[in-house]
Amino acid sequence: MENSHVIANKQTKGKCLFCGRDMTRGGMIRHLPSCEQRRQAIDEKEYDRRIEQDLYHLQVSDPYSSDYWLNLEINGTAKLADFDDYLRAIWLECCDHMSQFSDEGEYGREVAMTQRVFNVFKPGVEMTHIYDFGSSTVTVIKMVGKRRGMPLTSNPVFLMARNNPPEYICEECDKPASWFDMEALFNMGQFICLCNEHAESDPDGYTDEYIEIVNSPRTGVCGYTGPAEPPY
Repeated sequence: MENSHVIANKQTKGKCLFCGRDMTRGGMIRHLPSCEQRRQAIDEKEYDRRIEQDLYHLQVSDPYSSDYWLNLEINGTAKLADFDDYLRAIWLECCDHMSQFSDEGEYGREVAMTQRVFNVFKPGVEMTHIYDFGSSTVTVIKMVGKRRGMPLTSNPVFLMARNNPPEYICEECDKPASWFDMEALFNMGQFICLCNEHAESDPDGYTDEYIEIVNSPRTGVCGYTGPAEPPY
């Protein structure tokens, strides 16, 4: 879906949730293994006497837009169903659609949700996740690292970094936009963005058709409205 009103950035940046630094998607992969604050968080957990586990560093991204990406650490014993739950919560869930992992691209062989992460992700392996087989949202998952140690959370997934929200400009005044017009999207295929002021003024009488722009590749699909927030 082409949008001429997104503020152009040469490379989308994101924030490291350990140290707060902003960097590009590729830079984040290189940064996280050496991030001092992450190393300190790991060292603090090493005093925990629980059994060590294999923890996988995964990068999740939208293959059709460089704007959206996540860096996650997931427990090797977690099931793909746990991973699916996380992706739904932070990026995807709107109407309880079906979803699927595959290991040979978007139309590849399905991998069961009962599979464990350590059985699926190997160096160089790329997985695809599809949510909703009507108005699909596709994400690509790459294993970019692994460590042996204590997890940083009791939950199966830990968010280490994510893209900063893409910046859009208002169709009417070129101020930062927070809303887009679903009526225009459905009727004309146009992603028209509006600032708070012009969305509230509602010159065309379609106030109920304005949806808040959220930090998710599913924005504008199937009436998705978020929350696009980490579930834990």
